[in-house]
Amino acid sequence: MPTDVAIETLGLRKSFGDVHALRDVDLAVGRATVFGLLGPNGAGKTTAVRILTTLLRADAGEARVAGLDVVRDARKLRGQIGLAGQHAAVDENLTGFENLEMVGRLYHLGRRLARERAGELLDTFELSDAGRRLVGSYSGGMRRRLDLAAALVARPPILFLDEPTTGLDPRSRLELWSAIESLVRDGTTVLLTTQYLDEADRLAHRIAVMDHGSVIAEGAPHELKARVGGDRLEVRLERADDVGAAIDALAPLFGEGARGEAATVRVPLTKRQGATAQAVRALDRVGVGIDDIHISGPTLDDVFLKLTGHAAEEEDSDETDSSARR
Repeated sequence: MPTDVAIETLGLRKSFGDVHALRDVDLAVGRATVFGLLGPNGAGKTTAVRILTTLLRADAGEARVAGLDVVRDARKLRGQIGLAGQHAAVDENLTGFENLEMVGRLYHLGRRLARERAGELLDTFELSDAGRRLVGSYSGGMRRRLDLAAALVARPPILFLDEPTTGLDPRSRLELWSAIESLVRDGTTVLLTTQYLDEADRLAHRIAVMDHGSVIAEGAPHELKARVGGDRLEVRLERADDVGAAIDALAPLFGEGARGEAATVRVPLTKRQGATAQAVRALDRVGVGIDDIHISGPTLDDVFLKLTGHAAEEEDSDETDSSARR
């Protein structure tokens, strides 16, 4: 395992009956980076995390984390990793401070050090004012921050985050993103699973796109988006009934690649200059009203749609219980 690689898998396979959760998955995660596993529920993301965190055994293949084999060195490895699952694994009947102190004692830090570490983490995650309150009174965002803090009590060099922002409001998501970015700046390696395209785009240095248990593409966000193509013109119409007329009006200018969805028409561009003005004039001539028009680059949503034929919306999970705990 190269010294600059924190997590590596080779030919990882896992099935649950007739369901193939993982199919020959190869991954290599660099140190002090965020590596995103992107895909809908049922893609195999949580199964991969559970294998890498010693909670589940693969049927075939190899996996090493922090240079340790996830099967042969499982006991030693658990002291090198932190895990925050899809649901905050905190005790509502304890205060925030007591939750973190308890985790510290479970790691055999000793009473004094566990209390010191709890105080540090409450301060780091801006929970000091709520540290003496019962967690049952915390908001969803506060619980997620506390859960992330608990995963860091033992200062693990590698952190696994399994869809950590599911169900959070936009402000809480941004706060958690900032916390994750700060950890990586300080040298932590993060493997993040998510079905949120904006989250992967914001946080991940590299992304593996998963679908039906397989890695179907891998690269930096900008590399994946480059596979889709260049810029596109997006026109939101005043009336959804005008989509067909808008596509017909724009086709002579931009070719036959335009597609419509609801009241929006998207047109691939070979060049940006003058495209907006041309589109406005063409649509005005045929009496199609415009609510908004702008040029945008490709997104990870475009990448996923092109690779899989469907969007990365939530699907019924084919995996076993995904609420893995530390």
